[in-house]
Amino acid sequence: MRPVAFSGYNVVFAEDHPQYTPLPAFRGPDGEVISAWRLTWWERLKLLVTGRLWLRQLTFRTPLQPQLPTVEYPFVKT
Repeated sequence: MRPVAFSGYNVVFAEDHPQYTPLPAFRGPDGEVISAWRLTWWERLKLLVTGRLWLRQLTFRTPLQPQLPTVEYPFVKT
């Protein structure tokens, strides 16, 4: 699974940190951050069979932020 750029992204996190994969994302005025991820064929098959998606977060002992994994388009179409 890897993060992918998408129409409307306006920031790239970790762009200048070679130890991390750059994360293209949309950051809204309220602090909401949306990113898109592409799964490999193996990951797609595994998800289809198991129905389970794991979310691993590195908080570095700071408070956990709310998360909302989704397969739905997260932007309001105008």
